[in-house]
Amino acid sequence: MAEEARTDWRRTLKRRMVLLAVLWACWAVGIEARLVVLQVVEHTDLQARAERQQLRTQPAPAERGDILDRNGRVLAVSVEAESLYAVPNEISRPKSVARDLCGALGDCTPEDLKSLVDRLSQPRAFTYVRRLVSPEVVRRVEALNLEGVGFLQESRRFYPNRQLAAHVVGYVGIDNVGLGGIEAVYDSKIRGRAGMVLIQTDARRHAFSRLERPPTTGATVELTIDEYLQHIAERELHRGVVDNNAEGGTAIIMDPRTGEILALANEPTFNPNTFQEASPVARRDRAVQDVYEPGSTFKIVTASAALEDHVWSVNDIIDTRPGTIRIGSRIVHDTADHGVLTFPEFLIESSNVAAIKIGMKLGADRLGEFVKRFGFGQELSPDFAGQSAGIVWNPDNWTDSALASVSMGYQIGVTPLQMITAASVVANGGLLMEPRVVRAFYANGRWLLVPHHVVRRAISAQTAATLVPIMEGVVDRGTAKAAQIPGYTIAGKTGTAAKLVNGHYSKSDYNASFVGFLPSRNPALAILVVIDSPHGHGYYGGSVSAPVFKQIAEAALQYLGVGPTIDPRPPVIVTTSAPSSPAPVRPQVVDVSSTGSGLPDLTGLSARDAMQALAHLGMTAQLSGDGTVVAQDPAPGVAIEPGAVCRLTLKRLPKGTAVDRQASGGQR
Repeated sequence: MAEEARTDWRRTLKRRMVLLAVLWACWAVGIEARLVVLQVVEHTDLQARAERQQLRTQPAPAERGDILDRNGRVLAVSVEAESLYAVPNEISRPKSVARDLCGALGDCTPEDLKSLVDRLSQPRAFTYVRRLVSPEVVRRVEALNLEGVGFLQESRRFYPNRQLAAHVVGYVGIDNVGLGGIEAVYDSKIRGRAGMVLIQTDARRHAFSRLERPPTTGATVELTIDEYLQHIAERELHRGVVDNNAEGGTAIIMDPRTGEILALANEPTFNPNTFQEASPVARRDRAVQDVYEPGSTFKIVTASAALEDHVWSVNDIIDTRPGTIRIGSRIVHDTADHGVLTFPEFLIESSNVAAIKIGMKLGADRLGEFVKRFGFGQELSPDFAGQSAGIVWNPDNWTDSALASVSMGYQIGVTPLQMITAASVVANGGLLMEPRVVRAFYANGRWLLVPHHVVRRAISAQTAATLVPIMEGVVDRGTAKAAQIPGYTIAGKTGTAAKLVNGHYSKSDYNASFVGFLPSRNPALAILVVIDSPHGHGYYGGSVSAPVFKQIAEAALQYLGVGPTIDPRPPVIVTTSAPSSPAPVRPQVVDVSSTGSGLPDLTGLSARDAMQALAHLGMTAQLSGDGTVVAQDPAPGVAIEPGAVCRLTLKRLPKGTAVDRQASGGQR
């Protein structure tokens, strides 16, 4: 019995050991199988889930390049700011966190609080609470020490001059994307390349960030705008709109020889730092988006076409009696019976009857051709977003009534930019210049200058020269006496056009305009002023817009140092020694035919070296800025004119920077 008892005990123990071994083996196999599943089968999915919980990447917006005026003054710059974000997956009490955040932000509405609670309650890895917050908000949120809440450093656009040149410069949205003006047109150049931020969560579920790939700064853009001239244009336009109780207006200053826009002002305007608060009307760039019937300023085109095609000459007379003309069922009136006019008097008196007679003799095809030559019905510049091509009907479909209307500036829609570009054709000797507001790009250590571009020859130099004294008469003794500036000859044209309201021409709302250039025989500036719906001191261009032109022009001439052209003072000559028998000094004369190469390329030279080179050629220099020559006017290769002025633009370039005389591709 005892032997059997010992055997049973051993048998039992053996069975138990076998069972335990089997269980241990099953457990080991199960663990190994689970490890295989986790580390092999589900490895990719689990790794992705872990990374989603612990690691997240967020784009780091690139710092936008600066926008400068033509003298290097900053118009737009990027500054650092903090953006508040949350990781909803790491927040256990979304309602409480949302209330704390709203308290720190200080301006949450009940709707904002509800939206924030909804976003924090969703199973998401990342959400912005508020972008680009103030330093005070940063301090208040950091003091709360909330779980799943952190800050990202981003770039915020800042416009130090507030509304100055707002429509030209434009504005940037919350995502660092240009939404208007130059900021939008050249967004891909200015924006740069975005970086990458890695957001990690530690063991205590606190989120922090690390910059994985730094963003790159975008290109700096130098505009043709002059900050001071822009200020003058905005100030005088605002005064003109207020004094005339008008709805708005536009003023543009252009260099007619190059097409460079020195100032572009619109009224009303806005502050791009707070563009969200501005109305769509204030943000609209009237200079390139508003289409209006130009009225009598368009008679410049009619007169140019008549002279160019030799349909009329300056010696021909036009009978405008009795101050009216019938076109079918229409009767068109002049402001008075001007009687028999010479061709120059037609523009000076701004006779509608004479314009219609000239247009009828030209015919629709020829007048339509010159409308196209002067740039109407086309987008003229690559530098403006949302610009309108205007409204020009096909000349094949013009009736006699339509031809009569177009001849005097009706039934055709133009933009202010198109109108000043057309007037500049006469000012510069017949060339249609591409209007530009971008002067150069700075990228990769190089300045890339944007060259001036001649679109086409619109009229001959002879026709332009014939029109200049006629347009001088408009200011001297015609409809624009209010534009006169003592000591200067000015050429220009007034325009007054009734606005279309509900399909009918208004009896109370007009567009009053004046466009002119000065000094008229060697123009430095072309200026356009358009006042929308004046209701103060009349509505004619001569009484409303011409005085604004005068105020802008006077300040601009003084700033640019353009001397009087009527009875100018003789230059003061100072000598360092007084010889007993002074010999007559003869000006240096350069034989252009012997040089053959024209004006040399002066870019890259110092001011001293450039002035010495010009002195050897018998020319004088007009300097703008300081440092190294980066641009010149006239351009290299142009025939040398002894005694002429060469305008040199100088800039202090960063060390090692080269000047590239060709614009980058795609700027045409």
